[in-house]
Amino acid sequence: MADYNYLLEHRLSKAQQEALGKVREIARNKGLTAFLAGGAVRDLTSGSPVRDLDVVVQGNALKLKKELEKAHAVISAENELMQALYVLFPGGVRMEIGSTVTVSYPKPGKPVVKPATILDDLRRRDFTANSMALSLNDGSYALLMDPLNGVADIENRELRLVSNYGFIEDPVRMIRAVRLMARLGWQMDERTQARYETGKQEGYISAMSSFQRGYETEEIFHEEDPQRVIKRLESEGWMKHLFPALTSSKANHGELEKLRDAQGQLQMQGINPDASAANFPLLTAKMAPKDVSALKKSFPRKAFVHEIDALEKEGKAFAAHLTGKDAALPSQAWKLLYSAKPEAVLWAAHYGKGAAIQNKFKGFYTEWPQARLKIPYALMQEMRIVPDVPRYDELLDKLFFELMDNKLGTVEEMKAFLEPYSPPAPPPPVHLRRARAVKKDAKPPRSRKKAAVAESTATAEGTAATAAVTAQTSPVTTPATGKAAKAAAPAVKPAAPAKGAAKQPPPAKKAEAPVKAKAAAKPAATKPVAKSAPKKPAKVPARKTPVKKVAAKPVAKKQSKAIAKKAPAKKPAPAKKAAKKR
Repeated sequence: MADYNYLLEHRLSKAQQEALGKVREIARNKGLTAFLAGGAVRDLTSGSPVRDLDVVVQGNALKLKKELEKAHAVISAENELMQALYVLFPGGVRMEIGSTVTVSYPKPGKPVVKPATILDDLRRRDFTANSMALSLNDGSYALLMDPLNGVADIENRELRLVSNYGFIEDPVRMIRAVRLMARLGWQMDERTQARYETGKQEGYISAMSSFQRGYETEEIFHEEDPQRVIKRLESEGWMKHLFPALTSSKANHGELEKLRDAQGQLQMQGINPDASAANFPLLTAKMAPKDVSALKKSFPRKAFVHEIDALEKEGKAFAAHLTGKDAALPSQAWKLLYSAKPEAVLWAAHYGKGAAIQNKFKGFYTEWPQARLKIPYALMQEMRIVPDVPRYDELLDKLFFELMDNKLGTVEEMKAFLEPYSPPAPPPPVHLRRARAVKKDAKPPRSRKKAAVAESTATAEGTAATAAVTAQTSPVTTPATGKAAKAAAPAVKPAAPAKGAAKQPPPAKKAEAPVKAKAAAKPAATKPVAKSAPKKPAKVPARKTPVKKVAAKPVAKKQSKAIAKKAPAKKPAPAKKAAKKR
């Protein structure tokens, strides 16, 4: 499903968006709901250019006439039967504003109109591709209404009748079908094609009204390629029913092609003229003056006739301004081209034959736009001129015009021009971490002292651990006959280091090796270790625990077995007696 909110914003021209916004505001003030319907929604969905707008309101659209005129819209025609206004907005925007109605046909070509809802209005239209609408109301803006599945027919590029009796009720739909097929390149579906052929044979077209005849003839001139449409209508035999004197042989084909080329070049530069009025004299170039006059009178929208008559005068006046002193510089001519009426610009671009005016358009198409490539964005960045700077877009336009007029040729000239727009440099940032960094640099002496003490302590502990491991492994090499001495030696040795623990720490470390023996000297062995070294460095010998596990465990088991067999608990008694004798 297409995002119609996005399409309304990007597919419509600026003038069309402004015109649609004015109609929305008028309908809102009147308390009416408004919808964009018909061909505009079809073209938005299919990707075709949106040439005109069709708006319907749930109410009487004829009552909006005064408000539309206040909004600078020109009422070119009215259709009281269908309660519709044909409006021309500034910028060449053509719009039909009608009421939501339902139509019945008691007789062919004789409609009976009644007010209805938007869905009923969509169901009474000609083809399913034209029976879609988009809401223009607050709260439901861009909401699609497609009761007859027109999107599917658009994807298939087919025209399908809404009613089986569509060609009988309103025969002009047969001519409209051919015109749309010539413009879009679509085809009618099988059933619609069969009813179309029947309508041609039965002569349904005789019921077409004079208003419809003039309206469809005028629509030919509003086509993007009117010459192709005329040829297609001629092949189907419909031009003799519309206006017999208007044929493809009466047109100036070469000039029509040149006009289309000029229109395309202007569109590439952002100028979108409506070529309808400019097409008229070329399509009727070989017609008799009386036929041309009769053709103009048949048009129901008289504002279009006024455009045709006034176009030549407006074009000549614009050409005089473009070649005058007020547009001597390229920048002045550029501004004049964008401020003038697009249709007058198109006329001057096509009909202007002088070398002066042709050189102006040649520069406008090719040379002048190259000045945008010379804008020094890198230099502007260095001078802190970024898009966030106020009036940045205005500065770009001024710079573009200066470069277009060749007034800024060197870097120094560009700097001088940009200097007034350069904002002041920001103050240097304040680094609050500098004070902390100084304090951190003052701490290393203390940490070095602590590191030296820790290293010496770790060295001492490593030496003690090595001695302890040696003490544990040495008893294993003794003969088997001295097992009693192995168990007794740990019990006798702790007494000596207990007296001089403060003066001679190495003997106390040797006493730590027989951990498994339950002797009274154990507390005496642990006290010197606690005094001589802190707890944290004691983790250094723990790294050599695998050596302890491999060598000490078997020894501990043998010692425990020897103590259990020979009862070493009886031997401490003589030691006590000796102490008493002393």
